[in-house]
Amino acid sequence: MSDYIKSLQWRYATKKFDSSKKLSEEQLNFILDSLQLSASSYGLQPYHIFVITNTKIRETLKAASWGQSQITDASHLIVFANQTTFNDSLVDDYIANAEDTRELPENTLKDYGDFMKTSLMPLSDEIKNIWTSKQTYLALGNLLSAAASINVDACPMEGFEVEKYNEILGLSAKNLSASVVATIGFRSDEDETQHYKKVRKSKDKLFTEI
Repeated sequence: MSDYIKSLQWRYATKKFDSSKKLSEEQLNFILDSLQLSASSYGLQPYHIFVITNTKIRETLKAASWGQSQITDASHLIVFANQTTFNDSLVDDYIANAEDTRELPENTLKDYGDFMKTSLMPLSDEIKNIWTSKQTYLALGNLLSAAASINVDACPMEGFEVEKYNEILGLSAKNLSASVVATIGFRSDEDETQHYKKVRKSKDKLFTEI
């Protein structure tokens, strides 16, 4: 338990990465496993995650990220893209996967699927887009904690031009939109922000026990 808290105290939003240091395959797979296992509403995972190492694409994305150096200097760039809308297939695919994974007869989970459809399908496309975008942040939080637990640095980033990301990565044609970005790698010795004291609300201001 104490090790987990120590890893959270160690992590910070890394502003300058050491571009010469790369994640090992084992470290990357650990982080990707944590993303695959992230919680999401109903377990639907209405998003896709892009793991980008291509230098030319990252240079282009950097220009769409206000020139922030993390985009190109970090070991890997992670782009979370939410489904902008969805139909019954989102639920049907999940139900089919659940029945197959749990070795259940077909249609065993039909009632649960119908319940999800009743809750989700009447939503407007605008609300669906907001809801799926929120799901990406659950995965992002998991990434930050998982990375910190193995001493890999990360920086969550909202400072980018969504439409340009969508254009560069061809997301709109896939019913996706860039929601949030994370860069992962290893901090540079020159990053002064690593020495800043962590600023958080005190527990008495943050928590209320009822």
